[in-house]
Amino acid sequence: SRNDNPVPSENDPTRLRKRSVLVAGHRTSVSLEDAFWDVLKDIAARRGLSLNQLVAEVDEGRTGNLSSALRVYALGELRIRVRVEDSFL
Repeated sequence: SRNDNPVPSENDPTRLRKRSVLVAGHRTSVSLEDAFWDVLKDIAARRGLSLNQLVAEVDEGRTGNLSSALRVYALGELRIRVRVEDSFL
């Protein structure tokens, strides 16, 4: 039953959060898990970009839907970071 799956709490990283972002001069809504928003904000900050700028950059190169493109981008950046860290061990 649906009650077997509790509603995610405010601190649950798997909780979907919809955010309004500016892409190509237009506002659009993107739904991602909190964990992905956190990673994307971190990547943007490390690159000296706003979250909107990073989302617009990913949007320019995407072929599928924006939410999926952002997840794949975040995963790719984290994989690069792991490889770099592993090379220093």
